[in-house]
Amino acid sequence: MQQQNELTLVDFQNDIGIDQWRVVDDVVMGGRSSGTFQVNNDGFGIFEGSVSLENNGGFSSVRAVFDRTDVSEYSNIILTIRGDGKPYQFRLKPQRDDQHSYIHTIGTTGEWEVIELNLADFYPGYRGRQLSIPNYSPSYLEEIRFLIGNKKAEDFRLEIRKIELK
Repeated sequence: MQQQNELTLVDFQNDIGIDQWRVVDDVVMGGRSSGTFQVNNDGFGIFEGSVSLENNGGFSSVRAVFDRTDVSEYSNIILTIRGDGKPYQFRLKPQRDDQHSYIHTIGTTGEWEVIELNLADFYPGYRGRQLSIPNYSPSYLEEIRFLIGNKKAEDFRLEIRKIELK
């Protein structure tokens, strides 16, 4: 049973938040990276592919868009993931139409991890640049995103089990 001070945004094993996910690669800007996203038979979201630096490319991402969610009662977001040892960005948008995102870089170890991030530590950024506005403090959330863009050509794989607010 979920505590009242927690909110599950995504739980692939319980069919929460599965249908909102979509891959966005650098091909939108002429690049050649390619990512895919699927839910496997074990109930994990699998984001995998290849980042290419060709044609000024260099990133792949997967995002989930939600109905406007009140997050004013929460201070942390908890990711249950297994990466491939590479760093990823986890991004938030209070409104899906915002140009900028709020960003936190996470390291992965190759093992299943529960990573707890303070919402106030997410800094604002747009196209690789940090913006001179305050860190994340909005009361609402409409989009979450994982992005890999480490300025090198590389294959990647990130497994997602659950994303919660606390």
